[in-house]
Amino acid sequence: MPLPKLNPAQIQRVIQRVADYIERQRQTYRPSAVALDPNKLAAMRPFFPASTLETARLAVLGGNRVANPPFYEELVRMGFEAGSLPNFALMAAITFVDTVVSHEPFTDSVLFHELVHVVQYQKLGLIEFAAKYVRGFLDGGSYKAIPLEMNAHELEARFAAEPTKPFSAADDVQAWIDAGKF
Repeated sequence: MPLPKLNPAQIQRVIQRVADYIERQRQTYRPSAVALDPNKLAAMRPFFPASTLETARLAVLGGNRVANPPFYEELVRMGFEAGSLPNFALMAAITFVDTVVSHEPFTDSVLFHELVHVVQYQKLGLIEFAAKYVRGFLDGGSYKAIPLEMNAHELEARFAAEPTKPFSAADDVQAWIDAGKF
């Protein structure tokens, strides 16, 4: 079923709600999150700037799940099917700016994917990231069609295929930005 069409004011409201939610979640999880351990740092160093690895913090939830945003109820009233919205409880991990919250122990692939999102936030800023995420979802019609996610999945797959062959995830994110792919 196609997603409902929102007017520009509704889209801006959703973007602001998403950005507010991200910042609130960051504030919730950041105090208990930890820096990457030496093994994770060594695995990620060939792919990410030192500034990304130094600022990123990780939190693994023991049995708890990140709740879906409270504004999902409003989106359902606007015509979205609950099942069409990204379900945070089913995701392996979620990045809130520079704080990555995982529902399970971090694998290198999951960590890599989420660090791509940290880079995206660093390059775009919170509001622009939220705007591109919302518009990507609305334009693509699904979570998988969001260009920010497509970029992270593409780079994660490249890493997983050759984890010892260095490349700059930050340069690749910037190339997507420069090409207008987000």
